[in-house]
Amino acid sequence: MEILAPAGSPEALVAAIDGGADAVYLGGKQFGARKNSVNFEDNELEGAIRYAHERNVKVYVTVNTLVKDSEMPEAVSYIRFLKNINADAVIIQDLGLLNAIKNINIEKHASTQMGIHSKEGLQWCYENGISRAILARELTLEEMKGIVKDSPIDVEIFVQGALCYCMSGGCLFSSMAGGRSGNRGECAQPCRKRYITRGRKGYLMNTRDLYCVDLLDEFRRMGIVSLKIEGRMRAPVHSYLTAKVYSSALKGEDAEEERKLLETIFNRGYGHGYMDGVQNVVQPVYPDNRGLFLGEAEINKNRLDLKDLKLNIKDGISIYQGEEKIGGFKVGDENATIPFKIPEGTYEIFRTYDPRIDVVKNSFSEVPRFNGKTKRPPAAKLQDSVPRKKTNADISIYVSSVKVLDAVKRHADRIYFEINDELQEAKDICENSGKELVTILPRFSASPIETEGAVMAHTIGQLYSCKNERKYGSWHMNMFNSFFPNDAYQMTLSAEMSKHEIQDLLGRYSGRVEQMVFGRTEMMITRDPDMKNGTLTDEKEYQFPVFRDSRGWAHILNSADLMLLDHITDMEKMGIDSLGLDLRRRPAELAKVVADAFKNKNWKQKDKIKEICGSITYGHYTKGLS
Repeated sequence: MEILAPAGSPEALVAAIDGGADAVYLGGKQFGARKNSVNFEDNELEGAIRYAHERNVKVYVTVNTLVKDSEMPEAVSYIRFLKNINADAVIIQDLGLLNAIKNINIEKHASTQMGIHSKEGLQWCYENGISRAILARELTLEEMKGIVKDSPIDVEIFVQGALCYCMSGGCLFSSMAGGRSGNRGECAQPCRKRYITRGRKGYLMNTRDLYCVDLLDEFRRMGIVSLKIEGRMRAPVHSYLTAKVYSSALKGEDAEEERKLLETIFNRGYGHGYMDGVQNVVQPVYPDNRGLFLGEAEINKNRLDLKDLKLNIKDGISIYQGEEKIGGFKVGDENATIPFKIPEGTYEIFRTYDPRIDVVKNSFSEVPRFNGKTKRPPAAKLQDSVPRKKTNADISIYVSSVKVLDAVKRHADRIYFEINDELQEAKDICENSGKELVTILPRFSASPIETEGAVMAHTIGQLYSCKNERKYGSWHMNMFNSFFPNDAYQMTLSAEMSKHEIQDLLGRYSGRVEQMVFGRTEMMITRDPDMKNGTLTDEKEYQFPVFRDSRGWAHILNSADLMLLDHITDMEKMGIDSLGLDLRRRPAELAKVVADAFKNKNWKQKDKIKEICGSITYGHYTKGLS
């Protein structure tokens, strides 16, 4: 198995190779999901790849953000450049970008953000020129076994580092609440903040880091090809220690010292994530690095007992009482005298520094100046945008109950209905009313879901596996540009697009498209079993509705309703084919008013809808993202 280490900077690249990595992944200054890493200039990339190859280490370059139409020529030029400087592979999220570079002869890896979590997803990757997929991090070991067996392509998994609280590729929380998109490399990490729900308080979405060095034999038996370590934003010594720990474990060598140092330099709690099954993955007490927890200790007369805590002279420690950091110091004598006044009592002690860390840092190879002379090829001219034909857009309504269906059916051209006990009754009602019913597939399904009639898919694997005559793609598929594959009867646009970007896309795309215009946008979907039905409240007192579906996933919705009633005339002029209204789990009274207002373009109903909803937003339609 390959040990794949992060290289967020030239220093981290050298450290990872010194630590024993078989491959590294890194990013340039554009199109990478870690925009705030140091990253590499073009000339540095060429030099870094040459340096790694001279040491028999492969280099995979991240090009794993969503790409706007206006950016596509430059993104394609960049990938041609990466081929010319002998990058071993590019890591991609955007299906449109993948389509745009299908004729470039460079190895392509599917990012975990692409949401590959089924055999069908792997088969789609194989048929579309992808040689490796990085599986979604929400999968259990048992699910992985069924997916990886007989895979037509290589499979890579994350084994170490930060674990997203949200399903891979599906997070809109940072984007909607903070204006910074994880899909564009600028995640604001809302999952590391405080929340309150159902009487629980704390960092309720703060996941423990993955730490799976004890599962390597299991991964080998499953047929996993590459073990990926997260951490391009972390220090070079982290790249070294993680690579050393995992490469040593694969060789059967002892790396106990490196393990202890690793747990000291960055530690917010460790675990297997969902590897062992659907379980609690959250550490709700603190969101940041506190170092290695040594235990609780009594402090008397400003002294600590070194024996009980297994501390050494020159170790650095931090003292906490609950969430409050009392202070920190470097142990200077055998009595561990604390150099500041502190009341007697019981405290939590964390090791934050070990002098052996400096020994490790000083052992790294010298970082050369990475240079290269290869220039990017000229970017091709983007095809001119051509205005689409004006439409009289369909009204497509998401509902989850027959009661709401009855309230809105006369205003709907199409009904999207969830799989539940009322589905068959809903189908009968729609058939009798002359309305199309589209069955909404589950957001996550490791196995194909068989259902008759039209279906709405959320991932490329679902879209590929469904043999239904008419298929729809939801906004969770992140359609962000006109290069997106036209594999469905109708695709829903990404929720992160502005009016200008939508217009740009429509002028180059011939397929049918839908724009969401009303409803509580899903910010996150999580497998966390402890996130219950109710309301999640943040530190600014915004309230986000939460509901659990029949498969055990928790959906966190926006605190305000998307409301684009006064923009639908512009959308029809742009050529939008369908307007999506999400009225699931909403009262029939509201549903009826909303459906009537959008069907009849009744602008006067806006104030009434706002009064019922309490809060509305234009989302990214009017302001967009950077």
